[in-house]
Amino acid sequence: MKEITWYDVFLKNLYEKFPKKMRLVDELMQLLSIEREATYRRLRKEVPFPIHEIVKIASEWNISLDEIVGIKSGIIHFQMQPINYLLPSKKEMTNLQKRVRVLEHIETAIDSDYMEVSNKLPRPLNIGFPILYRFKIFNWAYLYNNERNIRFADIVIPEKIRKEFEAYLRIAKNITNTNFILDQNVFDYIVTNVQYYHSILLITDEEKEHIKKELHDLLDYMLEIANKGCYPETQKKVNIYISQLHVNTNYSYFYTKKLKVCRVHAFGKFDIASYDLRMVENFKTWMNLKKRASMQISEVNERSRIEYFTKQRKIVDSL
Repeated sequence: MKEITWYDVFLKNLYEKFPKKMRLVDELMQLLSIEREATYRRLRKEVPFPIHEIVKIASEWNISLDEIVGIKSGIIHFQMQPINYLLPSKKEMTNLQKRVRVLEHIETAIDSDYMEVSNKLPRPLNIGFPILYRFKIFNWAYLYNNERNIRFADIVIPEKIRKEFEAYLRIAKNITNTNFILDQNVFDYIVTNVQYYHSILLITDEEKEHIKKELHDLLDYMLEIANKGCYPETQKKVNIYISQLHVNTNYSYFYTKKLKVCRVHAFGKFDIASYDLRMVENFKTWMNLKKRASMQISEVNERSRIEYFTKQRKIVDSL
């Protein structure tokens, strides 16, 4: 029986990231700045990857060196890749594009699972409403991007960022099974924020009305999802729950045969991610336990569903 070395495990991780060899070769050439033939020789094990290349690959592609060499340190590695959503650098843009490309196989996967527990609007629901997503970027810029004098009118999302948002939204709506557990005060928080920015003249009366209209449009869309139990565009399963306890931390996971990742959503727009299988499995367990203190409003419990959306419309009307 052939002995499996740490180098074999390393190569296996590379092919899990990019199952198609041509794609893997292209990505390695770009990352390491080496020629195509040199890349093939490394993959054929004729020439080993130098240690500095292995470290760079592991860092950029979230591969645990501990697991590759068989060390069980007990340390779970999380990684954050901040991005300026208004003026992204070339490296930030590359990282964002890679994250979206990694998710592309979800569109054809039959076993994909996504869950988000959140006290803000989840991205798969928010991105499809351009004014609301502009407001999310505006809120992030005001709080975390040293843009204290920026106005809502100043927010222009770059076209290259917008295209990645659209690709992410398309992928998200093709996930086989999606679960959202929302803090019961999500719309309260949004309205409170809008009112604050309006009070300090960073949002005009007209802009406030546009945001209000899209919040109503979003509620219409969420109600359609809740009634049907799926995304109307793709018919993919969606369960919506309302947490009866306050959600202090926003977190999510993607789980497919090829990709397992959990994320903690921090500082408005940044994600702290881990690809460690043990941590992802823990996230799945912990997050699904949140259902015990949550009320499902999709498909079942029509009375509670009507009461919830009626209350949210009154909150939005207060703008």
